[in-house]
Parts: sequence; C-alpha cells; structure tokens
Amino acid sequence: MILIADSGSTKTDWRLIDEHQKIHQCATQGINPYFQTSVQISEIIRSELFLQPALNIPTQELQVFFYGAGCRVEDKKQIVRLALEENFPDAVIEINTDILGAAHALCGHHAGIAAILGTGANTCYYDGEKITENRTSTGYILGDEGSGAHIGKTFIQAFLNDELPAELSKRFYDRFKLSKDEIIDAVYRQPMPNRFLASFSKFIYQNLKEQFVIDLVSNCFNQFFEKHICRYPRYKEVKLSCVGSVAFYYSNILRSVAENHGVNIETIIETPIAGLTLYHLEDE
Repeated sequence: MILIADSGSTKTDWRLIDEHQKIHQCATQGINPYFQTSVQISEIIRSELFLQPALNIPTQELQVFFYGAGCRVEDKKQIVRLALEENFPDAVIEINTDILGAAHALCGHHAGIAAILGTGANTCYYDGEKITENRTSTGYILGDEGSGAHIGKTFIQAFLNDELPAELSKRFYDRFKLSKDEIIDAVYRQPMPNRFLASFSKFIYQNLKEQFVIDLVSNCFNQFFEKHICRYPRYKEVKLSCVGSVAFYYSNILRSVAENHGVNIETIIETPIAGLTLYHLEDE
C-alpha cells in the first residue's frame, strides 16, 4: 500500500492507494520543517491524519512518499523523517521536495519547466526523470516572487505605506479590522508569517476589478518570470506548467504575463496530488 503526501505551508493533501488500487483521500494542515519541529509534525499526523474516517492506514507493508515544502536540505528532511518514522515505524519512507512532486504531477515522464505558485514559490527544469536545474526558493522574505506570500506582502506594504486607493484601503480594513501594529506583530513575532501574508490572497483576488490590484499582481508575476523562469536556458523552447492556488486562481493574469515574456504555459492545476497519485499508480 502507498501513502502519498503533498505538503505546503498551508495544507497537506494525503492519498492512500490500498491493495486493490482504490484511492482514499484527506487533508491536514500544512507541514514545513522550517517552521515546525518533528514533535509538532508528529502531533499533526496523530491528531489530524489518523483521525480521518476516510483513511484506514495499515501499520505494515506501507510505502510513504512525502513531497514537502522545506525538504530540500538534509537536516530539514530529517525533521520530517523523525515524525513519519514515529508514526509509521515499519514503513519504507521516501522524502522529496515539493518541486519534484510538482514535476512528477505536471510533467510525468516528459521534459518541461515546472513551477509552484501557492503560499510559496519554486521552479525547476525537469528532464522527464529528474530535476536537472532548480532556481532555489529563498523563502518569503528574500524571494518567493509570484507566490501568495509575495503578493500578500506587496499588498500589505502598500496598505502600511498608505499607497492603496482610499476605497480599497477602507474595504480591506473593514474586512480584517487589523491595525498596523497588529500586522507588524503577526509578521515579525507570530508563527507562520508566510501563511499570514498569503491569507490575504483571497481578498486580493476578490478585488481584481481594481486596476491597482491587477497591476500589483502583474508586477509580482513579472518578477517571478524575470528572476526565475527566464533564467532557464531553454525557457522559450520547453513548455511551462504550474501548480498551486495562486497559479490557478490568477491564471488569466499569469498567462498574459507569460505571453509577454515569450513563455508558453501548457498546464495550470490547483493541486498536484491527483497527478502524483497517477504517477505512482503508473510506477506500480
């Protein structure tokens, strides 16, 4: 039996493929070893995953494929591994980056550029079997251009600096009732600030009729292409495929900006878990 996890900072999608190749699914909160300890991750598994009625996870003859944000370096992988081993002591466990999961889901066994645009952002060139080049994500403070956290941060900066149109600023305050001090506290002192910043993406999307918002999102995507996609040597020759809530909901703006950069977007999907499940079913 196979248990697959695709985890970002906001949400983790789980799929269990049983011995009859029947698929069971559920979701828990996000897992990211940059923000959580192995003890905290283990608690999420115990309190959220194991209590899901849709899953009856076996304790033996189980393979676990975990694709996660923050799982690029070995010490962060080890944080996740310890939590998984505590809860699945007899399982064969494989931990990979979320960007490899995106490449498997988007490209299968074909070459292409794969990108994640969700709470965070990441990209890679995938040759059909492995990642051969990765424009490493530098996180929500130093990078993640085009992500929900980046768009949210850019919008919040405009709000704090009184750069929003007056009516939009009033609408934002009426919706969230956040003072400037409360925003600064959430970003600098509270856990998961990237998730906090990305949480404003829905409000931003709901106000896309505002030219200011269209320009703001377009500018964030321009930075995404300029700093990441257009740095790949063959970016005009191979197709780009994207996954993530930001890519999915802002797809019209994303495609328009891509066209301006001479980039051909093939596929945009909201989550990679269905493609990942198919990938592992085909490899059975």
